[in-house]
Amino acid sequence: MEEVIRQLLQMNPFWIYLFACLAAFVENIFPPFPSDAIIVAVGSLAAAGSVHFLPALLSSTLGSTLGFLTMFKVGEWFGHSIIERGKLKFLPLDQVHKVEHWFHRYGYWVVVGNRFLSGTRAVVSFFAGISELSLVACIVLSFFSALLWNSILLVGGRTLGQNWTAITIFLEAYGKAATSIIILVVLAFVARYIYKRQLSTDNGSSSPQPPQS
Repeated sequence: MEEVIRQLLQMNPFWIYLFACLAAFVENIFPPFPSDAIIVAVGSLAAAGSVHFLPALLSSTLGSTLGFLTMFKVGEWFGHSIIERGKLKFLPLDQVHKVEHWFHRYGYWVVVGNRFLSGTRAVVSFFAGISELSLVACIVLSFFSALLWNSILLVGGRTLGQNWTAITIFLEAYGKAATSIIILVVLAFVARYIYKRQLSTDNGSSSPQPPQS
């Protein structure tokens, strides 16, 4: 990353803004990608006067929003086909439908927290598309979610200046913690489903049989 920063310092600010936009976009399509660290690094360039804070914020937020929109449309157009063909082998088909139902109830809140869920952003936008949430509402919510998150990253980079790499340690720890919590929640959800299904099966098998005539 330090080599990347050295290269960016030699660039015209326009290309730095474009780089921040592309990094934020790619991370939503092909996670994991170190877009958060890149945005922090761009914030450090703002401290050095190489770029301005507002264009850096808007360009990175635009990239985040376009990335969310892309995966949303992938989910909307191809999601059911991908699921029905069993491409999501880590998630049984009946569980996928439960996730869809859950998204219908709480999806907009998940979209609001989307940028803060490191490593799961592509999954969130994909299922938002499958669940047929309002496109306009999702774009607006994802934009403001990204705006807040990227503001934090840029302010952190600008505050630390040349010591911006210190925040990447926190981001790595935060990403692992957030991913671990999400995995635990999913496992608890699956375990609860299996338990209820087994309980239902046991109750059905233990119910009294009608007398033979």
